[in-house]
Amino acid sequence: MQVFNCSHCGKLVFFDSVRCVHCGSALAFVPDRMAMHAIAPAHASAAGLWSLLPAENSTTLYRQCYNQTQWQACNFAVPEHSSSLLCVACRQTVALPDLSLPGHVASWARLEAAKRQLFYTLARLGLQSVDDGNAPDPGPRYAFLADWPDGEPVLTGHAGGTITINVAEADDAQRLHHRVNLHEPYRTLLGHFRHESGHYYWDRLVLGSGHEDAFRSLFGDERQDYSQALERHYAQSESADWHANFVSSYASSHPWEDWAETWAHYLHMVDLLETAAAYDTSLELPGAPSAERVRVASPYGAKAPSFGTMVEHWSPLTLLLNSLNRSLGQEDAYPFALSSGALRKLQFVHELVQSRSQAQS
Repeated sequence: MQVFNCSHCGKLVFFDSVRCVHCGSALAFVPDRMAMHAIAPAHASAAGLWSLLPAENSTTLYRQCYNQTQWQACNFAVPEHSSSLLCVACRQTVALPDLSLPGHVASWARLEAAKRQLFYTLARLGLQSVDDGNAPDPGPRYAFLADWPDGEPVLTGHAGGTITINVAEADDAQRLHHRVNLHEPYRTLLGHFRHESGHYYWDRLVLGSGHEDAFRSLFGDERQDYSQALERHYAQSESADWHANFVSSYASSHPWEDWAETWAHYLHMVDLLETAAAYDTSLELPGAPSAERVRVASPYGAKAPSFGTMVEHWSPLTLLLNSLNRSLGQEDAYPFALSSGALRKLQFVHELVQSRSQAQS
């Protein structure tokens, strides 16, 4: 993710900030500008409307998202002319848990925060429209649901363009419990969103695109029975050689899951590379002279690096990331090592994303 600064005082702020701690300005992320802005109430005759700071930035006025004014659960702005009270990200959510029950508001807010980070990355990749009007493909729909005592458990997954997330995943203790029981080295809210969005974009980038044969040559034939494949995966012990061709053990269960896990890793890659580039990070690359350091390149823009360069920067960057975590007594933030087989699949994802982006530009 890029570095954001308060447009009033210039100090560093974050993507989810709602107020600058230095100057006290209210903040909002403006999707149609893909930028963070300090905001101030507009003139007295425009109740509920905000101007961007500094004032010469725009004559357009904005509203705060209804989920912010009602629940303090969103920092995206809504253009004055919009017919919706919700921002472009919040209106993608089509089902909510019962917010009157204890804990549900906080859990739902955490889900929305992770969803907004996914929204940002998809928009940067040209896969998600930021248009406040009727976009041709407004992106995934989301259902955030809770288990009922006597009902069937809510399963996190994707079907028909809707990504369902069980709100229990927003509870750190429950998520850790599932991570340990399922022998997963990595399980985060954002990871769930990135993985499930992979299923959504498989339908849009692979299915019916003419790329099915290329997909099957790398990932396998997705027409094999999905339910039986998952049953086999959970019934048998972990294969010792999955690392050679997959980004995770779960990816080996079925080609659809292989794609979704690879897709999630690609989103990890582009977001972390952009963050490192935004902080002007430089690294010593393997095989380079010890005195030579290379700046991490952002994966976006006219000077975006090749996939090979991205991978070249990725390996030492993840070592730096994990070393920083270990220095604070934390577990590795990125507990994976990518094999040549997994990298070939990541390149396939990269090329599909790039071709989609170029076709729309």
